[in-house]
Amino acid sequence: MRIQEKIDQYRTEVEQWKPTSMQEVEAFRLRFLVAKGLIKNLFEEFKTVSVEEKRMLGKVLNEFKQFTESRFATMKEKFSAAQPTVKRAVEDLTLPGPGFNAGAHHPLSIVRKEIVEIFKKLGFIVAEGPEIEDDWHNFTALNFPEEHPARDMQDTFFIRKGAGNDIALRTHTSSVQVRMMEQGKPPFRAIMPGRVYRNEAISARAHCFFHQVEGLYIDEGVSFADLKQTLYHFVQELYGAGTQVRFRPSYFPFTEPSAEMDISCTICKGAGCNMCKYTGWVEILGCGMVDPNVLENSGIDAKKYTGFAFGMGIERITNLKYEIKDLRLFSENDIRFLQQFETEVI
Repeated sequence: MRIQEKIDQYRTEVEQWKPTSMQEVEAFRLRFLVAKGLIKNLFEEFKTVSVEEKRMLGKVLNEFKQFTESRFATMKEKFSAAQPTVKRAVEDLTLPGPGFNAGAHHPLSIVRKEIVEIFKKLGFIVAEGPEIEDDWHNFTALNFPEEHPARDMQDTFFIRKGAGNDIALRTHTSSVQVRMMEQGKPPFRAIMPGRVYRNEAISARAHCFFHQVEGLYIDEGVSFADLKQTLYHFVQELYGAGTQVRFRPSYFPFTEPSAEMDISCTICKGAGCNMCKYTGWVEILGCGMVDPNVLENSGIDAKKYTGFAFGMGIERITNLKYEIKDLRLFSENDIRFLQQFETEVI
């Protein structure tokens, strides 16, 4: 059948179409107006005719298309208007509004606040400083020698290097201690929570950024016994009475003497597990008496004042408190992980 004959046949059908329901209107649309309908097929067939026929049929085909669309629109409007309206229920404005899910604190934020609150009860204030530091505050003032490996690119994210004027992302919050000592006068009693950066491979036990809390106490007559009792009280408050503590000799450029503090493993209770490497002990912080060179570098008389300092990783403390074995969970924003802490109150 030729295109002209098909157009005449379909036009007669459209003219005589008298639907009685919205369902019949929809059936008409599916027959004529959809992508695979009769009108679309006519336009496809139109592409194959000769140039002479296109000149004659083009106008006829477009007029038929417009006529069909107009007929459909008229019938659709007619039956849409005839549809019964659904009466909406009257809203009771006295009813309580819909509830919503409360957010959850991040486990690092929870533990950070706990640590801060414990030391605040001992008279420590909170001090903060910049995350981008110069060589003096990050290394030199803290008694790091020029050849110390922490100055190498493998450990530090340098922003600029050159002639003793290096700029880097801070590798510890000890830089805040230097700024405090430079800008004030003893006595000092403060903790410095914040984010630090190390150029390390990311794994379950290490990350290129993490969080620290460092502490500083400087006054006349401060001794290592004060340091031990302060940290012993901190452990009992955070992990509970009966938690065992031990100190091991160590080395840090900015403290002398220096020590690392271990606690009895909170997961296996000292019996031995993967977390404590089957020793029953877990190292949680480093500490020591502030080196006299650090005091003098910061403008404090080392013959008159003494002090102690300590530093801990919040991630390590959180691992032990909540038995989390992968550091990467703290920064991956997995909602399933974070939802576990919705009941924690800070």
